[in-house]
Amino acid sequence: MGNRIQVGVVGTAMLAPRDLRRMALEEALYTAGQMALRDAGMTIDDIDGVVVASSDELDGRAISIMAASGSVGGVDRDIMSTPSSSEHAFVLGALRVRSGLHQTQLILSWSSLEVDSVSAVQHLGTDPYFHRALPIDELSASALQASALAARIPGLQETAVSIIAKNRKNGLLAHAELAEGCMEEVMIRDGKVLRWPITQGMVSPPAFCVTAVVIASDSWIQARDANRVAWVHGLGWATEPTFLGDRDLATLPSLDVAAKQAYREAGMEGTPDFDVAEVADATAYQELLALEGLGLSDRTAWVDDVHSGKFTATGALPVNLSGGASAFNPVFCTGLLRIVEAANQTRGCAGRHQHREVRRAVAHGASGFAMQYNTVVVFGRERNGGTQ
Repeated sequence: MGNRIQVGVVGTAMLAPRDLRRMALEEALYTAGQMALRDAGMTIDDIDGVVVASSDELDGRAISIMAASGSVGGVDRDIMSTPSSSEHAFVLGALRVRSGLHQTQLILSWSSLEVDSVSAVQHLGTDPYFHRALPIDELSASALQASALAARIPGLQETAVSIIAKNRKNGLLAHAELAEGCMEEVMIRDGKVLRWPITQGMVSPPAFCVTAVVIASDSWIQARDANRVAWVHGLGWATEPTFLGDRDLATLPSLDVAAKQAYREAGMEGTPDFDVAEVADATAYQELLALEGLGLSDRTAWVDDVHSGKFTATGALPVNLSGGASAFNPVFCTGLLRIVEAANQTRGCAGRHQHREVRRAVAHGASGFAMQYNTVVVFGRERNGGTQ
């Protein structure tokens, strides 16, 4: 293990109010933070610092953290903000605890619905000379990625349809009140084309959500004899080039790098061994790329692995038991949601979709155009995992 401080997730929360007219964003942030603290058996006085991730564009305001800092407990407390992705907020929080400067962190991210068009907002994230003129949004970039994959691998469209059906079924069990309804595979396959080859049935509409996580150092956890801990055994993150023309969209080298970094920290050698996985799936094609990058399924085996049921709830490696973004899609904070879901599986408190005896889980978050940012987190039930 060495002398590195180990980090554990001790509390989580996900808040998705049905009637947004009855709860302002600041109220939702406060409520989610308090829910996570209660889950951890803590109060805000136990928190050394706060890390948040939000999108000014989706919030419809400038420097949204300035308006939200009071709600999340940032007044008279060290607070950091990242606009890149929600999963990066988790990485920041974990690194702050590992530094030894902090014992505890409250991490929050949210995805609001203040704008009339998410697509129009995403155009602003592209370069103004090439991509914005196309125009490119995240769905268009994902469709280019899907087309690149489908051109190389026969039968991939049917495989993608099966993945969506699997995730929607999982979502109805995990979060029936939130998840997009499970539909017939023919509707997923033959629905209205949004961006070729992605049909309307393949993606879920944007949703509002606040996600919160409480993490603490191993010494803090031991001193309070905390239970229900998901220990962070490994962390990894990497970035693709910004310009889509500089990338082979059918590959994802940044995820390979992130996974190797996380696995090395976790002391994992050879074929990865996980009980469950939560991976990015803004499209089914993203889930396939995630499985390859995490070393869980080579692309030559994608079709067979998916259709064999390997990644279903009763398969050898359940993937996205929560339903993923295919079932519930708060655009900006889906990465942190995958981390929360994997942590809760490890803690044994995932609720209706809890898998049996989860010893180790992996979470993957991807953000940006065609999965530009990739983050991998390995969780374990036992504290002494890896070579930290």
